[in-house]
Amino acid sequence: MSSLIITTIQSNLVWEDKAANLQQLEATINAIEERTEIVVLPEMFSTGFTMQPQLFAETMEGETVEWMRNIAAEKRIVLTGSIIIKEEEKFYNRLIWMLPNGELGYYNKRHLFAYAGEDQHYAAGNKRLIASVKGWKINLQVCYDLRFPVWARQAPQEHLHPEYDVLIYVANWPERRSHAWKTLLCARAIENQCYVVGVNRVGRDGNNINHSGNSIVIDPLGEVLYHHADEEDIFTIALEKERLEDVRTKFPFWKDADSFIINR
Repeated sequence: MSSLIITTIQSNLVWEDKAANLQQLEATINAIEERTEIVVLPEMFSTGFTMQPQLFAETMEGETVEWMRNIAAEKRIVLTGSIIIKEEEKFYNRLIWMLPNGELGYYNKRHLFAYAGEDQHYAAGNKRLIASVKGWKINLQVCYDLRFPVWARQAPQEHLHPEYDVLIYVANWPERRSHAWKTLLCARAIENQCYVVGVNRVGRDGNNINHSGNSIVIDPLGEVLYHHADEEDIFTIALEKERLEDVRTKFPFWKDADSFIINR
């Protein structure tokens, strides 16, 4: 059974400095020595979690999307992370899923962080993105989405198989709520019987909010395979399909899940 190789980049983002962040992240990606297939960047990796989208938003034909396209093609990887996009006079916290051939998918963050005023500056998405790589299904979400389990919940197709295999969260999650971050990521892995990858930034942002990273990879039983806090880090791991299928076969809890429909 196939493995899926994922690299997480836990970066100290430069506040509202797109050029510096893209330069820094490009150097980091170029320094990855291991073979990898998917590289995951934090939420709003080009600016930090800014509430000034009018100053930093781009279109889908803009510099950062093109930067992602070039790197994905050059490195023959899938590159993902969220940026600020303007579309039809609205701003979105949009996760981009960039393929090596230049094609892309995207997900607009569904749950906007009203506590920081995100809902006053950005429009919410209403559609999930589940991507496919080498037979793996990957559910892609952003930061605050983590607090809302229904949005991530597996919806088994007539109890034949789970909807996805890996759940990825990109984030700018503050240090003072890091316990919730770690706990909820483990919960999402256990309840959905899937791998979970959470990639967070480190460092202090322009609002004097500290981020401790705590990027993490968790297996389908909730066991932590990787965890790193308080400093920049690059980590590459192979997720094993055999392990996933073994858990789901021995403990087929997913078959007993409630049926539901999400009202959007």
